[in-house]
Amino acid sequence: MAALSPSIVDGEWWMVSRALRLYHTVKFLKPVQFRSRFYYALRRKWRKAVGFQYPLALPSQARDLTLQPSIASDVSRHEDAFTFLNLSHRFENGIDWNFSDYGKLWTYNLTYFDFLHQPGMSSEEGVTLIHDFIEQAESIKDGLEPFPISLRGINWIKFLTLHKIRDPKIDESLYAQYAILMDNLEYHLLGNHLLENGFSLLFGACYFADETLYAKAKEILTAELEEQILEDGAHFELSPMYHQIMLYRVLDCLNLVIGNSSLVIGEGKSGELKELLEEKAVKMLGWLNAISYEDGTIPLLNDSANGIAPTTKELNKYAQNLQIHQLPVTNHQLLDSGYRKIVKSNYECIIDIGNIGPDYIPGHAHADTFNFELRIQSPSTINHTPSTMMPFIVDTGLSTYETNAKRMRERGTASHNTVEVSATDSSEVWGGFRVAERAYVTKVEESSKRIVASHNGYRKKFGITHTREWHFAEDKIIIKDALEPKGDGIARLHFHPDITEAMIREHITILESRITNHKSRMPRQEIPLGCTNYEYASEFNKTQKALVMEIPFENQLKVEIKI
Repeated sequence: MAALSPSIVDGEWWMVSRALRLYHTVKFLKPVQFRSRFYYALRRKWRKAVGFQYPLALPSQARDLTLQPSIASDVSRHEDAFTFLNLSHRFENGIDWNFSDYGKLWTYNLTYFDFLHQPGMSSEEGVTLIHDFIEQAESIKDGLEPFPISLRGINWIKFLTLHKIRDPKIDESLYAQYAILMDNLEYHLLGNHLLENGFSLLFGACYFADETLYAKAKEILTAELEEQILEDGAHFELSPMYHQIMLYRVLDCLNLVIGNSSLVIGEGKSGELKELLEEKAVKMLGWLNAISYEDGTIPLLNDSANGIAPTTKELNKYAQNLQIHQLPVTNHQLLDSGYRKIVKSNYECIIDIGNIGPDYIPGHAHADTFNFELRIQSPSTINHTPSTMMPFIVDTGLSTYETNAKRMRERGTASHNTVEVSATDSSEVWGGFRVAERAYVTKVEESSKRIVASHNGYRKKFGITHTREWHFAEDKIIIKDALEPKGDGIARLHFHPDITEAMIREHITILESRITNHKSRMPRQEIPLGCTNYEYASEFNKTQKALVMEIPFENQLKVEIKI
């Protein structure tokens, strides 16, 4: 019998490996996700065969709503040019609502209509833009998917209400879009997608006095807010950016039900969700204020980037305008989310000792178990002005949602401030938004000065457990890593672009690294820092060169960060 050629053997193993990866990805899905995917796929084929098309205008009767001013959007439209995700495009011959040269997320942003709320947007210009979209509706593709419909519905209703516009053509188009949304609710995805569907349906229900929309909105919001908002107030996908977005929607819905509590929809009143929304808003505000830094910015953990969501300051102001009582930040602890924040007079440190997020929707998670960020006190430079905290060790950030090598790299363990073993991610991130086998935190011990945690992300493949221990003093942090029973790893520290190698040498000392036999403190200039460059992405499509320190070690590592 002839032996199989190496190429055949390799090909078979590749197929088996892919099949296993897919199995370890889909085994966590909820039954409703399987059912919805199967149903939508079959329905799509049938409808294509029979030539089914949704009506793009439906008779409707809108009513006047009362809304307080919300949060202004960033300027994304100027004359005939649109700028989203730091990418600009000028439409010379009319807007192409299907423009896709910059990827699907850019197209989505174009059709969200957030720009209706940018400073200086007039009612005339806004109506013209909405009419242009409606006139092209028959050819629009991505913009008529359920997620952009959800966001656009809220934006249109807020804009029409603010400017007291009553336009039957817009109302008929919007009502038809809500019919499409109701027929395509994102149960196959769940998470923030389904929650966005629910938020928007509540706006549509109030605007059109529609009992069916209201019943579904209430069902989704009641179930999903309980599921997705953890006990410590975090949104369960564990992205500070998405937390800000979800909080913004909760506050918008509170704005809606507070101002329109007398509206009767079917047998219920729109105000009956007020208690639930207030409860979640209070928890979410407490968590956001606890996780935010002294200057109000957020750590860029998991899928987080600056310039996308309303800021912590804006959200607090909006909540105050709505007279939402806030929990004192000093009494709020980060627990269920797995994040911890340690604040001393000289530094702020945020660490991740939790699992990667909900097993059935980890699309915004990274392979970053035991990652951390550190801000340290910057020296005063002007007239003895009190010093502020400056970014020192940072998460590498997020620059793209495209399914490409860059996104794979940004989600990988090597792009975070933790330990990588044998060039392998601690959780198997793949595709654009998928995770197969994932790390679970198996032990946590913590006190005011010490946190110890272990995870099993390398257990199945290498038989290794990674344990990381942080010691927090007023003037230093000591981090100990152990690979048990034994193993070779690389610990990485990613620095902010403003941090120089001289500053790194001033603050970082390797106290023990078995591979380099540093059993005791040595002169800092003799310690091999191993600094190379990486791309720091604080915003989408915007990167800066910065330094990353790579520390190879065997079994154990001990690093001191002097502050």
